[in-house]
Amino acid sequence: MSVILAIDDSSTDLAVIQSTLSYCTVLTAGDGEEGLQVLSKHPEIDLILLDLHMPKMNGFAFLDQCKALSVEIPIIILTNSEEIEKEILGLEKGAVDFIRKPLNFRSLQKRIELQLNLKQANRQIIEYNKQLERLVEERTQEIRKTTAITINALVRLLEIRNVETSDHSKRTKNMMRHLCAELQKQDDDSYYLTDKEIQELVDTAPLHDIGKVGIPDNILLKPGRLTKEETDLMRQHVLKGVEALDYGTDKDEAPISFIETARSLIASHHEWYDGSGYPVGLKDSKIPLSGRLMAVIDVYDALTSKRVYKDALSHEEAIQVMKEEAPRHFDPVVFQAFLSIANKLSRT
Repeated sequence: MSVILAIDDSSTDLAVIQSTLSYCTVLTAGDGEEGLQVLSKHPEIDLILLDLHMPKMNGFAFLDQCKALSVEIPIIILTNSEEIEKEILGLEKGAVDFIRKPLNFRSLQKRIELQLNLKQANRQIIEYNKQLERLVEERTQEIRKTTAITINALVRLLEIRNVETSDHSKRTKNMMRHLCAELQKQDDDSYYLTDKEIQELVDTAPLHDIGKVGIPDNILLKPGRLTKEETDLMRQHVLKGVEALDYGTDKDEAPISFIETARSLIASHHEWYDGSGYPVGLKDSKIPLSGRLMAVIDVYDALTSKRVYKDALSHEEAIQVMKEEAPRHFDPVVFQAFLSIANKLSRT
């Protein structure tokens, strides 16, 4: 049963309303102040009938209070036939409709019925939207889980070939998350990252060297120094990684943000800030921010990891090496952010 609050200083009008709306629960109040008290005690109220001329607190003051309190209950104002300007003012203050006095019972019933139906429809829409949001969230979580499994599977290919350790993925994601969070403290808008962009960078960081699966073992796992020809072949892992992402991509379709982030990160993480990197020789801010971030993370992880051709450096030794090559290699803002969070980085 619908609950209606009728606010009117006329006891006669209130009695008529209660009689006419006998199929509803009708609560009554003699002025705006009393109406607010009843409203606070009965949050289940579905609709309010509001007279404009009342003592203590008139209808307009009541409407102002409802707006201040963010009351989302439809309000129908009761007006006299000559109060057109006041009708308009009442509608501007948030009322949804008006009924002229003396009350026309049939009109009163129909207008109330219309507003109650609209409210019910609105409730159904809100509930439907909540269900859609839950479904979207479930689907999003499913996609993220599928993506994570796919990335882990790809990185596992490198682990099987003894190129990376099993913790490489965790480390790069951890470093990327900390570095992006620190970078958010910068006032420079060119370093600003949205939460979505940060999550994509964190998720795609482990893929930066995925192109190494296409490099022969005699080069990839060579314990000694690479020749120039071997170095050139090793550097092809960047393009091979990009090609792996491009495979099956329809150029006529809209780009997928996650894939574009991964592509940019893979393609540019070996570019150096002074332009001496590869594969293109990009310089300064022409290097995508994803690549500038990954460059710092990749060097630190490489220096502190044991490989077939070298022993691992300590954290302090790695930081010292990076400081020495920083002017040539790293974006100064990104590197400074890295130094700020360096002590948070752990090798598990």
